[in-house]
Amino acid sequence: MELKNKTALVLGSIKGIGKGIGLALANEGVKVALNYYDWEDSLDEMNRDFARTGQDYLIVKTNLLETKKISGLIKKVTDRFGGIDILINNIERGGWPVVHGSYVQEQWDLELATTLRSKWWVFDSALPYLKASGNGVVINLSSIAGIVGRSGPASYIFNDGYAAANRGISLLTETWARIGAPQVRVNEIMLGIVETRHGEKTRGWGLLTKEQKQSLIDHTLLGRTGTIEDVAKAAIFIIKDAPFMTGSILRLDGGYILGGEKVAPMPRAVV
Repeated sequence: MELKNKTALVLGSIKGIGKGIGLALANEGVKVALNYYDWEDSLDEMNRDFARTGQDYLIVKTNLLETKKISGLIKKVTDRFGGIDILINNIERGGWPVVHGSYVQEQWDLELATTLRSKWWVFDSALPYLKASGNGVVINLSSIAGIVGRSGPASYIFNDGYAAANRGISLLTETWARIGAPQVRVNEIMLGIVETRHGEKTRGWGLLTKEQKQSLIDHTLLGRTGTIEDVAKAAIFIIKDAPFMTGSILRLDGGYILGGEKVAPMPRAVV
């Protein structure tokens, strides 16, 4: 896919992974619409960083939990840029047992509504424009919490509701790939422990003990957490260089899922 002069809507883009993907797209010549709601103190830095790309961009503040406002977000984007070619569906609300402790209903509802419900409403509202593009791309961002849940070293960082919501994202990815085809490709990047997403630069990471952090690293085959650049490169690959890929999940976890199972030495033969 030729990226120059395409239009992307990037959710959760004021900092972290959303911002990293947005900047990577802008540097490829994409016009970017950047939605945010929290972290107002990062807005000036966000403006400066995107201005440096020299690319046209639009910043829109929208609370995506208020689903009635999502159509207004889509209208602002399409009024400015004429359509939407790429949707980076990067919105979530993580729940850390080490941060939040035992569940209260408000936390449970917030995790599911943000991580799952908002994604659906944005996709549904953007779909006519993605189809009209003729070569639309959607990337859902999810977490390996949907596989491992609250287990092992990740027991401190993945809450039950958050894990359940992320398992649901994979179902949406497959359903949307069917709905979008052939004009729209829909894929998913399933993240492991990444800086700003259950890794360094998060409040929860700072609450883990040295031993708890090390157990997460030891469980990861590559022996490190992921970076924003790792995720941005994967997103650009899916959008730009994988035209036959849809309904797929790209697991970007450094081997965390595999890390708990070691390969035993080959036993001595008996014959």
